[in-house]
Amino acid sequence: MQIIFFFECNDRIVEKLRDKENCFVIGVFEKYNNELDKDSNHVVLVNPSDMGNMGTIIRTCVGFGIKNLAVIEPAVDIFNPKVVRASMGAVFHVNICRYDSFDTYYAIYKESHDMFPFMLNGAKALQDYEIEMKVDRAFSLIFGNEATGLPDTYSEIGQSILINYLHEVDSLNLSIATGIGLYEFTKKYFK
Repeated sequence: MQIIFFFECNDRIVEKLRDKENCFVIGVFEKYNNELDKDSNHVVLVNPSDMGNMGTIIRTCVGFGIKNLAVIEPAVDIFNPKVVRASMGAVFHVNICRYDSFDTYYAIYKESHDMFPFMLNGAKALQDYEIEMKVDRAFSLIFGNEATGLPDTYSEIGQSILINYLHEVDSLNLSIATGIGLYEFTKKYFK
């Protein structure tokens, strides 16, 4: 991906296009779809529907060194201004590839990646799971949509993971759950 920057100072155009008073810059760029690095770790989002969550997840991925994001359709537009704003520019530092189905993604990466679907009924609790990093295999952390999570069929794909929490709430926010998963799976890299 080649990035070419140019800028123009024009307060009148910014004033006309902005939708919030605290917006001081307008960016124009072409939408793109990257290839994911087959040898690197991935986050996979199945049917994400909230723009704020998507931007926050992209920013969190970059913060934990994960530069490959698979988005399974239907999904929010990753280039919607609300997503780009929530990502704080991180969207331009991640390979993002959209797939028409999880089966399409799985067919490409099942041989190179250990799959970890995060589910409300996961077989292993993240807090008790001993994460083993394999030299010859990367991992894919798989998260479902905000309203429904992942269907039960995902428990047959790789090692399903459960994040234990107090059940005074029915579930964790998708961006929070993704952040917890990213932290646990990458913390050994930061020692």
